[in-house]
Amino acid sequence: VQLQASGGGLVQTGGSLRLSCTASGRTFSNRIFGWFRQAPGKEREFVASIRWNPALTKYADSLKDRLTISRDYAKKTIYLQMNSLKPEDTAVYYCAGRILASNEYDAWGQGTQVTVSS
Repeated sequence: VQLQASGGGLVQTGGSLRLSCTASGRTFSNRIFGWFRQAPGKEREFVASIRWNPALTKYADSLKDRLTISRDYAKKTIYLQMNSLKPEDTAVYYCAGRILASNEYDAWGQGTQVTVSS
């Protein structure tokens, strides 16, 4: 599986962004796709994930009220809708994929920068 992330940008506090992650490959039914982020000087952290089919979702507790992860089955695209953005959301956001049987994400996109201005 190859992943291509997009949709980052500069937004003011309180604004919204939708990130996209387009996947290529043959088999998605046994995969989970996730979003992670890494801010400067900080470790990478989990943001949200979605199982391809059925579309079961999971969120970081501190973020779940402001995020929605979804997927478009036909477009092979995973979305992350982020609302009420805060300066502390500034980070590079990565999409990643793993098989259900593994805890390790083995496919990573290139990352997309999200910057929230105060």
